[in-house]
Amino acid sequence: MEKVAKIKVGAVSYLNTIPMIYGIESGVLKEQIELVLDYPSRLAGMLHAGELDLGLIPVAMIPSIPGAQIISNYCIATDGEVASVCIFSNVPLEDVSRLLLDYQSRSSVALTKILLQHHWKINPDLVDASPGFEEQLGDKEAALIIGDRALANRGKYNFIYDLGLAWKAMTGLPFVFAAWVTNKHIDPAFISMFNDQISQNLLHIDDIVGEVSNEHYDMDKYYKQHISYQLDDEKRKGLGLFLQYISDSNQV
Repeated sequence: MEKVAKIKVGAVSYLNTIPMIYGIESGVLKEQIELVLDYPSRLAGMLHAGELDLGLIPVAMIPSIPGAQIISNYCIATDGEVASVCIFSNVPLEDVSRLLLDYQSRSSVALTKILLQHHWKINPDLVDASPGFEEQLGDKEAALIIGDRALANRGKYNFIYDLGLAWKAMTGLPFVFAAWVTNKHIDPAFISMFNDQISQNLLHIDDIVGEVSNEHYDMDKYYKQHISYQLDDEKRKGLGLFLQYISDSNQV
């Protein structure tokens, strides 16, 4: 009997993703899924290259992937302060001359450029950063840092500019950082089960908080107040506006 190939699912290796993938490898889909963990921009490249069937990818990359479609009712989003996607500096943002951009997420970089132009209305030099860039900033430098490293850096610098909060102030809408995207045909029955599994996972936030250890930030607050997982109509509006900004500026 021929063995059925597993569906390769790529998920972000950050704390904010744990509630969505919690239990996947031990739940009803465990025999159907091969789970791959990496940072967001790598997952987008893997999906584009056909190395994944389904991935939690930065939404900024959706227009660059032929046939890309969002297949889940869940996402990584925020409706205001996100805490883990921020610009850090030791001087006010208007005094920053050089801004280092995190290499791990295209959505956050694109959002930064939009906010610099339309919200903060400043024009520092932008530099694509390499691993370790967040360890030491110069006097007039700032850094966009995302994910777990952003939480770890919250006490190190004088100024923190939260990108979720800035987007909300500018647009009045939530912001979607990553969504479950495929560029292949996937059995609708699997998609339904996948959504059901995430729905069940999210019922266990309190259990996850008890299991996740983070010395830098209150995980109960992070999961319940900062990260929002339901891809509802307001988030889709925010996502549509973000993709329009990207299209208008040809950023990705």
